[in-house]
Amino acid sequence: MARDWARSITHRELTPDAKLAWAVGFATIPVGLCGLIFKDFIEDHLRSTMVIALTTIVFGIMLGWSDKVGKRRRDEYSLTWKDVLIIGAAQALALVPGTSRSGITMTAALLLGLTRQGAARFSFLLSIPAIFLPGMLLTKDLVEAEQAVDWMALVLGAVLSGISAYLCIHFFLKLLERIGMMPFVIYRLVLGAVLLMIAT
Repeated sequence: MARDWARSITHRELTPDAKLAWAVGFATIPVGLCGLIFKDFIEDHLRSTMVIALTTIVFGIMLGWSDKVGKRRRDEYSLTWKDVLIIGAAQALALVPGTSRSGITMTAALLLGLTRQGAARFSFLLSIPAIFLPGMLLTKDLVEAEQAVDWMALVLGAVLSGISAYLCIHFFLKLLERIGMMPFVIYRLVLGAVLLMIAT
């Protein structure tokens, strides 16, 4: 995708992988803009246990509903720019605590007719800039920090988390077609119920 994206700039060749790379970039814009605009409001007003409980339950139900009613006929390469905008807007909702980033983007993708694997793949691709860009900002803060930083430990942690994430995604995609979204829906409902009890 990175190679084809670069060639789309230098040679004007828009291959399916180049288009997918552009889609990931455009779908990241809404969450970036909303993060800049609403960061303080979210931190000040939307971090209560009650909010997290309600979003966990509501978006869990939506995930189950989308898995049930979605047509599941398309893959991630079939996304239109309208689809990309909708999924990108859905990802922006994940700024609200309790709203799973992967869950909300897969919900939107399933409602747009993607297969479970297609929805999961695009969601995982969206996680790359969503994790990388804040990571770069944090790295900048660490470089400028007065305290000593154990860079070796940070690099080792990043490598190990990358390997574990790759393995989890590999097995998750294989498992997803068999079990569907219901186990994750049940998990969110149970977690939300526990949080509601704590909040009240």
